[in-house]
Amino acid sequence: MLSSLTRLRVPVLCGLPVLALLAVAAFAPLPFTIAQPGSTVDVLGAEQGRPVITISGVPARKTTGQLRMTTIQATGPGEDLALGDVLDGWFRDDRAVLPHDSVYPAGKSEEEVERHNLGQMKKSQDSAVTAALAYLGRSEKDIDVELHLADIGGPSAGLLFSLGIVDKVAGDGARGDLTGGHVIAGTGTIAADGTVGSVGGVSLKTQAAARDGATVFLVPKGECADAQAELPDGMRLIPVSTLKDAVASLRALKRGGEVPGC
Repeated sequence: MLSSLTRLRVPVLCGLPVLALLAVAAFAPLPFTIAQPGSTVDVLGAEQGRPVITISGVPARKTTGQLRMTTIQATGPGEDLALGDVLDGWFRDDRAVLPHDSVYPAGKSEEEVERHNLGQMKKSQDSAVTAALAYLGRSEKDIDVELHLADIGGPSAGLLFSLGIVDKVAGDGARGDLTGGHVIAGTGTIAADGTVGSVGGVSLKTQAAARDGATVFLVPKGECADAQAELPDGMRLIPVSTLKDAVASLRALKRGGEVPGC
């Protein structure tokens, strides 16, 4: 039979390894990345003193309102996170804790990751131009579209680029612009055929959009549930599957018609 002193020592001694592990974890780097709402950019406006979208070869419409592409900001591939950083991220609505390898390819340097992301952005821009001109029934031989967006990588601005091109090209049969003077935000990849793809991080992007004045958010249809998870008050979600869907929804919204929701 254990004495009372012995009985006290056993749980204390058993707890020491756990405490030691927690102490090590508190200071050891962990394989996670923390993401938070990033910047937004109005693709109908200018960035670093240059228009984001420049149209030549046909008249360009003077637009009102804003079409804001959204981003998330993540800790860098070489940045070490301690236990306190991860716990803080888990308990905050404006943070997301993600496995490091789900954001950054294993074994890649920060420079390699940056080149990869910028390459994805370039492909996204090319697809956005092709999809927009196909929707408008225009040839790339007749219209020259130049896209400028520095220091932002990845493919998730594709949908907003295409919408911006559609909005700026005059003579497409539309009456007035797509936004109706409002601040519209969104995210989604775009394929050359106009298909909108999922991107991830949408709950953080809706927060970035609300912070920068948007009240409507275009979200890939398959990510409705994620977008609703931390949806800011007053933010309206519009699910889209194609560029055609997005244009139709914005035009219906402008005239007060029926608009799909998540």
